[in-house]
Amino acid sequence: MTSEEVQRYLDLPSASMREALDMITRVAPALTTVYIHGPSGSGKEFVARAVHAFSPRSTGPFIAVNCGAIPRELIESELFGSEKGAYTGSVRTRSGLIEAAEGGTLFLDEIGDMPMDMQVKLLRVLEDRTFSRVGGSQVIKSDIRLVCATHRDLEKRVEEGQFREDLFYRINVFPVTLAGLSERREDIPRLTELILKRLRKTGFPDTPKFEVEAVAALKNAEWPGNIRQLRNVLERASVLYPGQAIGAAQIERITTPRKQVDRIEETQALMASLEGILPIGIDEAATEALVSASQASDPEDVGAFLRDAQEFNFRDHIAQIEMNFIKGALNEAEGSVSGAARLLGLQRTTLIEKMRKYAIQREEA
Repeated sequence: MTSEEVQRYLDLPSASMREALDMITRVAPALTTVYIHGPSGSGKEFVARAVHAFSPRSTGPFIAVNCGAIPRELIESELFGSEKGAYTGSVRTRSGLIEAAEGGTLFLDEIGDMPMDMQVKLLRVLEDRTFSRVGGSQVIKSDIRLVCATHRDLEKRVEEGQFREDLFYRINVFPVTLAGLSERREDIPRLTELILKRLRKTGFPDTPKFEVEAVAALKNAEWPGNIRQLRNVLERASVLYPGQAIGAAQIERITTPRKQVDRIEETQALMASLEGILPIGIDEAATEALVSASQASDPEDVGAFLRDAQEFNFRDHIAQIEMNFIKGALNEAEGSVSGAARLLGLQRTTLIEKMRKYAIQREEA
């Protein structure tokens, strides 16, 4: 990501983001450790990448580590690497993520979740820029720029004895605080524009056309998941209403938690989005049956549907629908199982199991 791209994505109208951008551009040229605090989904990693992009280290590596996602027993070897024979199964010397970040930036996300014993070892890296691999005695010098982030209140965790006070003051050199999206609603129209632009480059060429009322609905919605949630909403809208003009009603239906979904409209929108994608030779009757079945909103409707259906078999019907969607998704993803799984909202392993069940090969798509 270039500094020009970062500038464009951080140049938002809210006072809090203008202040954050000013602080980022000031601290980036130095080697100062940066501490980013903000709620989940507020863009902490993006700010970390901005610090890297604006710095003299922008041509070096940017290594991101989620401290809460790595199992406790593995985090030390992941960060510091390990020597051959350091533990059972260690058959070769392996470099860690600190070495991988040499000459660049190491981003420790959710550092508030780092185990206490690892905090001591990280403190040494910050103090004298040296470390040793697991099972090794050689002292290795590191040339890294450290950026840390968390959604937790580290001062409170220090008081509770869950985070080292000395480490907190060592990383809290240059703090940058991000506000939640609900606190800077004036950024939503610009963020929507930027996210849709990126979606058009990553598999959604026909994003919806947002009417003024739709943008207003986005600004009025609650955003507990912040920018991450906004992106998910815009991606879902792109699936349901490709190339269509949408208003406040569609936005409220997508963003309101636990609101009853209009299954008829959603099914029709999904089928419209797959028009021209499903492989030649599919059972059109099964596709039409899917829409008809979705309209069966109560037992009486279901009964009417079954009376009209000729020799209806529920298991075969569902199987045919699954096969059609799997083949259509594989076709759209150009044979990529991972891409098809993303389109279908399935785990890759689940899709593979279904492909085996129905004996579907990639080339059939």
